[in-house]
This record gives sequence, C-alpha cells and structure tokens, in this order.
Amino acid sequence: MLERIAKEENCHTLLLYHSLPDEVCTHDLIHTLYAQGYTVLLPTVVGNELALHVYEGEDAMSTGASFGIQESNGTLFTDLDRIDLAVIPGMAFTQQGDRLGRGKGFYDRLLPHLHCPLIGLAFPFQLLPSIPTEPHDIRMNEVITC
Repeated sequence: MLERIAKEENCHTLLLYHSLPDEVCTHDLIHTLYAQGYTVLLPTVVGNELALHVYEGEDAMSTGASFGIQESNGTLFTDLDRIDLAVIPGMAFTQQGDRLGRGKGFYDRLLPHLHCPLIGLAFPFQLLPSIPTEPHDIRMNEVITC
C-alpha cells in the first residue's frame, strides 16, 4: 500500500520508522523502498528530539541507547522540506487522523516542521472512534491499517 502511495505521489524521500515489536512491521518496507532507490530516512533519538538519518542498509544500523530502537548511523538529514512523505507510528489513531503517541512528545516536536503528507500506520485494533487530543497535536492526512 505505501509503495503504491509513494509511486502515485512521485515521492523520492520518505520518512519511515524502524518498528518495535508492538508496531506494524516496517522492516521489509524499508528494505524494499531502499532497494528501489528511494531515500529512506529513519529517526534517531537525540536527547528529547528526533534527528533524521539516511538509511544506508542494515550494516549501518545500531541499537539506540535510549529505547533499544534500531537506528540508522547514516548521513544526518536536515533538509526537512525535501521529505515527500512521512509514515508516523502511534499507539492509537482515529479515522479523522488524530494520533496518540507514546507520551514522550518526540513526534509532537518533529511534526510541526514537516510539510508533507503524514501517514499513520496502525493495526486495525489501534483505530478508535476518539482519542484525547491537545491543541498542539497534528493530524495525519491518512491512516492506513494493516
């Protein structure tokens, strides 16, 4: 589904996340898009922020110290305006695109700087009729359930 969206939207640079065991698995998608020549970005936890690094293959990955998440050691990516599509994790979503994160605010601090379509990726049970939101929360353009 996301591969189709990337092609339809004429994307070149995509922000993904390396999924945790309780999230929709993104590992194959990362490998596939990378193999097809897309620039794939993955977040790295740096203090209270997310830095974005270019995915440069599995050999350039390491386990992050903060949360044990696999993070890219690739080139730091700072030109956020070049991101064509962002796939964002969450604990829960609504059909309207509201997102509930894990509570640390990492994506809450990143999302205001992104000017591309935001896609929430979730299991069907994570799609709820409503979730608590705050004024600073940014809605996803679309939520895809897998």
